[in-house]
Amino acid sequence: MQLNDLFALDFHLENLDKGNDPLARLDAAVDWELFRADLRALRERDRKSNAGRPPFDAVLMFKILILQSLYNLADDAVEYQIRDRFSFLRFLGLNIGQTVPDAKTIWLFREQLTTAGLSQALFNRFDALLAERGFAARKGQIVDATIVEAPRQRNTRDENAMIKEGRTPEEWAENPNKMRQKDVDARWTQKNDINYYGYKNHVCVDVKHKLIRAWAVTDAAVHDSQIVEELIDEDNSSGDFYADSAYRSKEIMGILEKWGLREHVQRKKTRGHDLNSNEKQGNRTRARIRARVEHVFGAMTMRAGILLLRSIGMIRARAKIGLRNLAYNMERYAMLAATKG
Repeated sequence: MQLNDLFALDFHLENLDKGNDPLARLDAAVDWELFRADLRALRERDRKSNAGRPPFDAVLMFKILILQSLYNLADDAVEYQIRDRFSFLRFLGLNIGQTVPDAKTIWLFREQLTTAGLSQALFNRFDALLAERGFAARKGQIVDATIVEAPRQRNTRDENAMIKEGRTPEEWAENPNKMRQKDVDARWTQKNDINYYGYKNHVCVDVKHKLIRAWAVTDAAVHDSQIVEELIDEDNSSGDFYADSAYRSKEIMGILEKWGLREHVQRKKTRGHDLNSNEKQGNRTRARIRARVEHVFGAMTMRAGILLLRSIGMIRARAKIGLRNLAYNMERYAMLAATKG
């Protein structure tokens, strides 16, 4: 690259900064070395020989997975975008002409991370950093869930019935190639008279900062209320608990009482009992706070579009959704830190 080219590149990057490049802000806010120990242990466990080309830096590969999560990109697409976009290259600390990990390398690293079950550990490590930086969970917690669609399976009714019973259709068991293409963990559900197939991303968000404090992944048929206890954040500074009417049940009220939480769960009318004016006003008051969790899901969708899983099975779904939740927290923290600073 000639000197004039270098000046042109610097000028281009300066213009990106004038446009408030969100990736530059994110890169400056996050201490990426925080994750190196976990990622290095992953590499040391998986590397069987020192022969051949040294692997790409583990933190670099992790940052690529964060890019994927932020922009909802497939492996081939993220490889192309890294080569094509100056903002991606700068975020990764790469120069023009440097070797870029290809799609297969990106897939393999994500598989290693998935197999090791590192998504939760990486999420927890960053959550601890949030508390250290003055963004601990405050003013109560909100729980909710959103559907994450998976590739739809073209199964017969008998095959679906066997899957629900935990059995594998004989034809699949005899054909390993076909079995690898079948997702036996995802389930159908219906919302607003529309059928969905896939999983659910259950989250707990703190009221003050709108950061995800806990998350869980289930198949789409699991009712939102069944995961409440798993999501409760006992470190929140407030005992206020907000949720929509799907979480109003005797069982949930008992769980909240056990944890010493004050319930702010939306009321719902029942057969023979409509809501009175006080209950309706209470719902409106609670809804103003509960809606903050909808802002979280909305921010994810505005940034990357609706998350579409390109994988099969619960283990991969949990890893992909966990990375998406972590990427959201990173970007949200970068914005909060910039505002605070």
